[in-house]
Amino acid sequence: MNNVHLIDHPLVQHKLTLMRRADLSTNSFRRLLKELAMLMTYEVTRDMPTQPIEIETPLETMTGQVIDGKKLVFVSILRAGIGILDGMLDIVPGARVGHIGLYRDPRTLTAVEYYFKLPADMAERDVIVVDPMLATGNSAIAAVDRIKEVGPRSIKFVCLLAAPEGVAALQAAHPDVPIYTAAVDRQLNEHGYILPGLGDAGDRIFGTK
Repeated sequence: MNNVHLIDHPLVQHKLTLMRRADLSTNSFRRLLKELAMLMTYEVTRDMPTQPIEIETPLETMTGQVIDGKKLVFVSILRAGIGILDGMLDIVPGARVGHIGLYRDPRTLTAVEYYFKLPADMAERDVIVVDPMLATGNSAIAAVDRIKEVGPRSIKFVCLLAAPEGVAALQAAHPDVPIYTAAVDRQLNEHGYILPGLGDAGDRIFGTK
């Protein structure tokens, strides 16, 4: 799968395995997701541009490198994307945040938009779209479609789990958008859920059904 980055660090895989357990509490699921998001942020931002600044250490003057967090935008696909967003903001607190509200029509599995809010002046910004699951790919495609309308400098898509069907769909619609994920699972079931998966990420984050 071209342009798919599998984050297979042992800590990531360990925490993902714990999250898959059906008997895991809501509190533990939420905590593990935040920790995973923090770990994944290191890989997702590996190519983030930096700029030199002069600083004073306790001993002398030196030139160091810093990122411009204000040029980075995390875009959360509501509602489950909030679980990843919190962890990423702990690592890059200066990032701007956007939200896209989408829900999946249970009959057609297509994405229906109900909310869209991004920062201004997107042309010079790099966007990281976050959603725990890349299942059918419909929500991811709809989100990237809308984000491209405002013309950001770049777009990446980050998810915890992906299905081969979702990866194929997103790559077909947006081959220029790299996908970062902790695992590509076996397949989708007839209801559009990832197998073996971890259930409905939104319900497990917020304790709903």
